[in-house]
Amino acid sequence: MTTLAQSPGSQLDMPSFEIHAIEWAEKMEKANDNVPHRHDYFEIVWVKEGAGTCLIDLECMDLTSNHVYCLSPGQLHQFRANNDLRGYVLSFTPDFLLMPEGTPTLISRQKYACSRAIKVSEEMKTEMEDLLLKMMKEYDNFFLLRSEILKGLLKIFLIYLTRQYEPRMADIASPRRVELVNRFFAIVEKKYMEHKMVSDYAEELNISPNHLNEIVKKASGFPASYHIRQRVLLEAKRLAAYSGASMKEIAYSLGFEDIAHFSKFFKNLSGLNFTSYKKTAMKSMEY
Repeated sequence: MTTLAQSPGSQLDMPSFEIHAIEWAEKMEKANDNVPHRHDYFEIVWVKEGAGTCLIDLECMDLTSNHVYCLSPGQLHQFRANNDLRGYVLSFTPDFLLMPEGTPTLISRQKYACSRAIKVSEEMKTEMEDLLLKMMKEYDNFFLLRSEILKGLLKIFLIYLTRQYEPRMADIASPRRVELVNRFFAIVEKKYMEHKMVSDYAEELNISPNHLNEIVKKASGFPASYHIRQRVLLEAKRLAAYSGASMKEIAYSLGFEDIAHFSKFFKNLSGLNFTSYKKTAMKSMEY
């Protein structure tokens, strides 16, 4: 299978939880000869002040003051900060919050959203920063029940962040529907290479394809079929831009037995044929 390498030490050297000032994290990235890379853990970057750029998967954007950027395990990224950047970097593994493999979260669902940045409201900014400062104090010491306190503070911080990002989820009303949507995204993340049809996911969820499309569209603005195709396309774009693999190798790694079918799929969804996209993507990486 065609794969993309993890960054050095992404999993073996990563504690289950870390929190640092952006300035410290930026120095560490530069020391490791930073290039676009992926981790096996979640990462939250809160830019309080300053500017810079970030590459998340294949999207390059400006870093903006008072915004939070969320990364899921497996997302390719690279941050380039100016000297005046101030803020926090928070990293944690799924195991730290005792999340089963594939559990969807605010961060993982962001991969399907149009915007990857969350603006922190003025009303919530003080409370959220207070939580981070408490986490930093606890992290720098080794008091009794340190891990339990860090877990509790992190959960509250994520709830505050989620409230500012996911007003749509409240409109679904039924807890059962919320659970189904969450499980759908988790299954997509695990099985997008082998399952390409809505019916495949509906069968695992024990509901009809039409019902699955309906509840996912109400939650996200797009039907389930859209998210399945976009997840496959995202991985195809990642591999095209970063792996150096051929179209044939990428097509087979993503479960396409017919390379012509993959070529048509890629062009219809991206608007470019594979070769043109790969040239454009590799050129854009030189930013």
